[in-house]
Amino acid sequence: MAQEAILYSRSPEGWVVCELCAHRCRVVRGRRGICQVRENREGTLYTLVYGRLVAENVDPIEKKPLYHFLPGSLSYSIATAGCNMSCHHCQNFQISLQAPRVTPIPGVTRTAEEVVRSAEEAGCLSISYTYTEPVVFLEFARDCGILASESRIANVFVTNGFMTPETVQTITPWLDAANIDLKGATEEHYRNICGGRLEPVLETIRALHEAGVWIEITTLLIPGLNDDDGSLAFYADFIASLDPLIPWHISRFHPTHRMTDRPPTPLKSLEKARHAGEQAGLKYVYLGNVPQSQDLTLCHACGHVLLERAGFSLVRNLVAAAGDGSASCPECGAGFHGVIK
Repeated sequence: MAQEAILYSRSPEGWVVCELCAHRCRVVRGRRGICQVRENREGTLYTLVYGRLVAENVDPIEKKPLYHFLPGSLSYSIATAGCNMSCHHCQNFQISLQAPRVTPIPGVTRTAEEVVRSAEEAGCLSISYTYTEPVVFLEFARDCGILASESRIANVFVTNGFMTPETVQTITPWLDAANIDLKGATEEHYRNICGGRLEPVLETIRALHEAGVWIEITTLLIPGLNDDDGSLAFYADFIASLDPLIPWHISRFHPTHRMTDRPPTPLKSLEKARHAGEQAGLKYVYLGNVPQSQDLTLCHACGHVLLERAGFSLVRNLVAAAGDGSASCPECGAGFHGVIK
């Protein structure tokens, strides 16, 4: 469903500049941007995936992963085809990288009203724009997000963070939470492995945090690429510089897509990353994609168990919620750093 895009500028010569992500693609007539889902038609930029969903599921919010935002709730998760990066290790490459090159672009047509109604009927407290990069279907995400906010349903981005300040300004009025990938510690890693750049991601994380959007950070740890001591210190120190209470998810790599020549991340590497986070002063560091008998959130002040998970299921919630929406540790009274339903 082609619809005129937002956030772009025209030129007298007929080319346009897309201002959606940090690539700022200069798109000539008849061509598409790097994401392959935005096309210049006679000097007008169109999105080709408005309301064209390639994925639509009800997920636990913990799967995003968000551990401190509405824990134990369900999130209505949607995606269209397309992505503005080209990660060699992409787990959803079939819909993010391959699908946009199929004619017509695959997907099932939905309206924003249908998405919000489906979320309500499924008992979801949020809508997550996920699986692919939500920035590339921003027009539809925006329309869903505004309607969801009016229905008191939260909005969540699971994003690579490679967006412009203009996009950040567009989403912050209705975006409640985001899990942002911090994929590497160097520009070289972002350029060679992800097809992007590091600095715009750091700027997005800072901007969303300053705007009051709830954020959690995820780093996929790839053996030999982004798991050295210097990289671990960079991730941990950057997050701590914003707020040591921001949750950091360290995720285990499994071979996939164009990166089947590397082994899964050793558990000792994950533990080393956790130690780096703790050394930097981070209070909430979680390991993902590994079998765990216990996955706990502890009070940052006294160490009392607040949340216990099994896989993506919340099995115990001991956070003391007050009537005014605040929450605290039942043992010491320290405030819980999170959003409780």
